[in-house]
Amino acid sequence: MAPPPSIGAHALLVLLLQVGLLLCTALLLGRLADRFGMPAVVGELCAGVLFGPTVLGHLLPYASAWLFPRTAAQFNLLDAIGQIGVVLLVGVTGVAVDLGLVRRKGTVALRVGLAGLVIPLAVGSVAGALAPRSLLSGSTDRVTFALFVGVAMCVSALPVIAKTLSDMNLLHRTIGQLTIAAGVVDDVIGWLLLSVVSAMATVGVRAGAVASSVGLLAIAVLVTATVVRPLVRRALARCRRSPENGPTIATAVVTIVLSAAATQAMGFEAAFGAFLGGLVIGSVNTADLVRLAPLRAVVASVLAPLFFATAGLRVDLTVLSHAVPLLAAVAAVLIAVIGKFAGAYLGALTSKLTRWEALALAGGMNARGVIQIVVAAVGLRVGVLDTTTYTIVILVAITTSLMAPPILRYAMPRIVVTEEETERQRAWAVFHGPRASADSTTEGA
Repeated sequence: MAPPPSIGAHALLVLLLQVGLLLCTALLLGRLADRFGMPAVVGELCAGVLFGPTVLGHLLPYASAWLFPRTAAQFNLLDAIGQIGVVLLVGVTGVAVDLGLVRRKGTVALRVGLAGLVIPLAVGSVAGALAPRSLLSGSTDRVTFALFVGVAMCVSALPVIAKTLSDMNLLHRTIGQLTIAAGVVDDVIGWLLLSVVSAMATVGVRAGAVASSVGLLAIAVLVTATVVRPLVRRALARCRRSPENGPTIATAVVTIVLSAAATQAMGFEAAFGAFLGGLVIGSVNTADLVRLAPLRAVVASVLAPLFFATAGLRVDLTVLSHAVPLLAAVAAVLIAVIGKFAGAYLGALTSKLTRWEALALAGGMNARGVIQIVVAAVGLRVGVLDTTTYTIVILVAITTSLMAPPILRYAMPRIVVTEEETERQRAWAVFHGPRASADSTTEGA
């Protein structure tokens, strides 16, 4: 039997140039965005937009066609690297999720998380059902499209929320803790919903097929909790015997990738399996989190920026020159913001929080960022979204992420600092050094 053909010299050259240029530009623009107080993901997405049809494809079409040819064989090479990046990104996000925090914060986090999810889900689904037919992708049925829009509108970006709160020195505040806990609720339920809707896009919306998908989803969660978790616990316990971080990192990557493969084989999204794998790793032993720091650094500094830049390649802002997509983009941003704000704000008020606390919670929960970009990529891959609707969802992710910091800066100075928060800040200063105490003087500024 003849060996399989290897990648051609030209294809390899193009791939290396793509990765090098995209990553370099993404890192530079990400740092620039961070310097201006914006999430780094905004700059990383802009790197792809620069090399995509919006800028390079419009100004230098021949150079664009050579560097980013639209042939499946070439583009799929870059896409495969991006998929590995998103699987590990979602897995690392799952590792960082503290389900115990939800239990400690109790009904308040659950009420805010559910209200902040159900209301935008309902509003987004209605908007998707009423959207012009021209926005639907190919043969996508109206129900699947509407539900997918609802899911895209209801998710929150836990990594962006945590980074924003950390940068503003608000993690020790009770509102910061509640925002993270409610974000965990959103994350877990959001991935479940995305898995069901993406399965509907492939198997259809027949009642039997949907019921089968929900059943398989329950089996996946049950097997993860009862079989995978004990196996991972034993594997990581063996890894702790080594003085090196390598075995722990390799075990974590294997767990995340195989979990992603399992849910992909079941007809769900690989990202959902990666999230489950990450939850398992994070729930085993907190000592493993320190050993996984190098993995988090590589994912955050290399794979994630490359994925976001690749996602930006598919954004075509020129579609907004037409009236219908432009109006749809404005409507999508308004629906996303109003739905999420109304849900989180009402959930906070019914939990007896003040209006300023409710405003801060709603502002933090409104950030879509990373997770909505992943949802948009899933929608494009399964055929629910086309270039126009994909571009609109990405714009919603960027806009809502940019809104969070100014809202928090406005609301937090109006919330009284409690003695419990002061004690929590002192305790954290032991781990974070004198900067944590110094930052308290500029909190909310």
